[in-house]
Amino acid sequence: MPIKALLFDLDGVLYVGEQAVPGAAETLAWVEERGIPHLFLTNTSSRPVEAIVDKLSHMGIPVDAADILTPPLAAAAWLHEYVEGPVALFVPAASRQAFSDLAWLDEAAESGAAAVVVGDLGEAWDFATLNRAFRLLMADRPPLVALGMTRYWQAPDGLRLDVGAMVSALSYASGIEPVVLGKPAAAFFQAALSRLGCRAQETLMIGDDLVSDCGGAQQAGLKAALVKTGKFRPQDLQQSIRPDAVLDSIAGLPSWWRDGD
Repeated sequence: MPIKALLFDLDGVLYVGEQAVPGAAETLAWVEERGIPHLFLTNTSSRPVEAIVDKLSHMGIPVDAADILTPPLAAAAWLHEYVEGPVALFVPAASRQAFSDLAWLDEAAESGAAAVVVGDLGEAWDFATLNRAFRLLMADRPPLVALGMTRYWQAPDGLRLDVGAMVSALSYASGIEPVVLGKPAAAFFQAALSRLGCRAQETLMIGDDLVSDCGGAQQAGLKAALVKTGKFRPQDLQQSIRPDAVLDSIAGLPSWWRDGD
């Protein structure tokens, strides 16, 4: 089935660190000119959507906030629907505004959480913080809500652990399976498809993470393209997950699309 819609990862695809990927702005302009339905799907939980838009704008990449889907937004919607009571937030301060309509558990409490929400705290993770999240899970057995399961990301100084490592540790210790609201969870991709009004088989996910982007998309029935920027490593091409396309960078999308036509 021909590809009719696109989902873009951000970090590692449109930019790496504080630098735009060469050709990213031109590729998005091409997408706009062709009227191709698209959304930006990111596991970033360390900054609000407005900050993402501002960062992209400074790189010469104009993106509408309404076209970005993040795990905090998806998690807040899920919590509103399924959880009653205060939530324990283990997310950066900048991301807390997504949960502003919910009751928050006191940050010193070690029991009483209706849900434990875990995002990318980066260097703010320490033993005491991780252990408090564990105690909250063990005290009342609330849902463990993961803002994605990304294993690591490409920082300016090298690879860094991401939220998936912390969620996996908490899940292993507590025995509670996480509710994942971010890539690679199928529900996250389905939320994007619902926004686009497109079917999975006619939608292509473009990312730099073989597991979260490509594997997650394919499990949800989408096609997937892996770019050789960001966290890409040559050994990715030797793994069991086989992307439907491999691009040197996002700049190669227009020519790949034309060849497909």
